Amino acid sequence: MSDDFAVVGRNPDAPFTLKIHRGDGMVLLGMNWKGGKKPPADFVGFAIEFRAPGAQKFFALHNRLTFPGADAGDPKAHSSLRAPIQKFRWVHFPFNAELAGAFTYRVTPAFMNDADTLRYGEAQTADVVLARETYPGKLNIAFSRGFVSSQAFVDRYESRGPVNTLVPTTDAKFGLDFTPTHRDKTKALRWMGFEARSAILELLDEAVADETVSVQVVAYDLNQPEIVDRLKKLGARLRIIVDDSDAHGESDSAEAKAVQILAGSAGATNVKRQHLGGLQHNKTIVVSGPDVAKVACGSTNFTWRGLYVQNNNAAVLTGAAAVRAFSAAFESYWANDKAAAFAKTSTAPWTDLELPGIDAQVSFSPHTSSTALLAAIGKDIADNTTSSLLYSLAFLGKTTGAIRDAVTEVTERDDRFVYGIADSKVGGIKIQKPDGNVQPVSPNALSGQVPPPFKVEPTGGSGVRMHHKFVVIDFDKPTARVYLGSYNFSPAADRSNGENLLLIRDRRVAVSYMVEALRLFDHYHFRAKQTAASATTELVLRRPPRTAGEKPWWDEHFTNGQKVRDRKLFS
Repeated sequence: MSDDFAVVGRNPDAPFTLKIHRGDGMVLLGMNWKGGKKPPADFVGFAIEFRAPGAQKFFALHNRLTFPGADAGDPKAHSSLRAPIQKFRWVHFPFNAELAGAFTYRVTPAFMNDADTLRYGEAQTADVVLARETYPGKLNIAFSRGFVSSQAFVDRYESRGPVNTLVPTTDAKFGLDFTPTHRDKTKALRWMGFEARSAILELLDEAVADETVSVQVVAYDLNQPEIVDRLKKLGARLRIIVDDSDAHGESDSAEAKAVQILAGSAGATNVKRQHLGGLQHNKTIVVSGPDVAKVACGSTNFTWRGLYVQNNNAAVLTGAAAVRAFSAAFESYWANDKAAAFAKTSTAPWTDLELPGIDAQVSFSPHTSSTALLAAIGKDIADNTTSSLLYSLAFLGKTTGAIRDAVTEVTERDDRFVYGIADSKVGGIKIQKPDGNVQPVSPNALSGQVPPPFKVEPTGGSGVRMHHKFVVIDFDKPTARVYLGSYNFSPAADRSNGENLLLIRDRRVAVSYMVEALRLFDHYHFRAKQTAASATTELVLRRPPRTAGEKPWWDEHFTNGQKVRDRKLFS
């Protein structure tokens, strides 16, 4: 058993290896055939089972696909014991990932004879401790699920009401007036918001309950009643800065309405509007008192879309040093409405967050030319990526300069592995080689059309779906590190907007973001490949080759250079 970020199966008799990577609220299982060999032709996939802490029974993961001719209406037909997973890696969301103790995974290779009868080989098992917090009492990384456009959402909730009964899908200015009417709204919103929602709301609940704490908030978007209601309950213990750029500054915006509400509860002198050189783009909460010292930051806006529709992350930092850093930035923003003035404050350079055993720093924008970070980050990506680069950058499609150039340079290298997600199509990053890296996937172009047995998926309204801003470098090396925050890796984020950027050099954190990057890449890459023609062809599991020249399902994972690299890196 291990509470480490990666564990391996140790059965020497199993014909394959197993590595389990600990994510936050999820795990990535990576498998590979041993000895550099190919599987036998009759290998038809992996049966994957798991056992929760303290449980006696294993439960099989389900596969949406079945073999041709199987009764698709029979739930047992979708058990991976009867419908093996035809992939060499798989992301799993345990139902109760926060349970204390170890989850046990058992992965078994399945083989099929000419009569379509399955037999099973030697299994690999491994134990992994997930736990609620990434580093209990120090640092918690949390993600929103961000999968309104998913089969899981359709199966669980769409039959009980359309997505517009859960979240407003039109004008954001009406967010504070929206009331969900979905029949399973409580469960659905909890599922959609996942750990990012719970981390943010629980921190605010803690602040409301402890009358000795003070709270400082910086908000870019603010239209979520659950959040505004909690902020209102803080009364004069709250000080808040709300962006007033563009539509946010209009008198009928949700932000203007929220400011009016909070001015009434906290006092007008505790509420401020700001946009610096462009945007006040932070999404931060600082809770400080005799018994509480916590900060929430990340990419998650305090909105319906931010919590429930988009892919976002939140980081909760615990400790006096983290509070000092973010509180000092808050005071600097409060005192300086001009970008040039803020850039000269002591909060612009990197500051050590002093998290015990975790190398973590934070910097706040806007910067001066001497404290600007964009070029240095680009140089780190281009010059110091030795193994892999995984990123999820919401506005890479609109950004030119150091980061785009660095990502392009690393993507074109034969000896580096790159997967990426961007909000829209990214020009200039093109890979021609068959063993090269994949061009960035663009979730915003999805049509909702997927082939059977998949069902049509809702879009969740217009707007950005993938809102993350993170870069993971060399997750599998001692030098593993992650850049994350509200910072969009653009010149505006560096020199004009109010932003926060964290640099965390830690493998557990890097692996957590790696798993998130992979689950998003797989989810959107599959959907982005669909065309009107492909969406009519039913997907099924593949039996072993039965005719001359027919290839087994796994052949491309051993002959396609890019898939070979994928299989090896994560196993």
